Amino acid sequence: MRFTAEQRYPFAPAAVAAAYADPGLYATFSGLTRLTPPEVLDHDVDGDRVRLRIRYGFGGHLSPAAQAVLDPARLTWVEESEHDLAACTTRFVMVPDHYGDRFSCRGTYRFEPDGDGARRVGEGELSVRALVVGRAVERAIVSGLKEHLEEETPLVVAYVSASA
Repeated sequence: MRFTAEQRYPFAPAAVAAAYADPGLYATFSGLTRLTPPEVLDHDVDGDRVRLRIRYGFGGHLSPAAQAVLDPARLTWVEESEHDLAACTTRFVMVPDHYGDRFSCRGTYRFEPDGDGARRVGEGELSVRALVVGRAVERAIVSGLKEHLEEETPLVVAYVSASA
């Protein structure tokens, strides 16, 4: 399933891109309803390129149909991302800790000017291989991802404001 998501910020694209490449941002992501607090596993900087590995866990609710094939406690993954700060872009892949044979997700983010601020545009491809409920689970994950991004936006605004 292909998906897109957008967020808007009252800062220059480079400032928002830099915040997402900063491991300190993720320490502020507590109390979110869809995900457990993220854990930064690796952070590597090479000039304008930043690589991050961050572990996430599902913290929401799954329908009974989804729970028939997925254990919510085992829905953890590592997001491996490469940030190109000069180009204001990010490539990511989500590597599941469990269910690797049934789940894949990868995509990009780009940070663009938007009036006096920035727009973060995410595009990706998500696949859940599960008989009967696969498409429903994909739709639920994409919906949850978009809700998470809405919830995360004010935390990013606060972080960039405090860093300025």
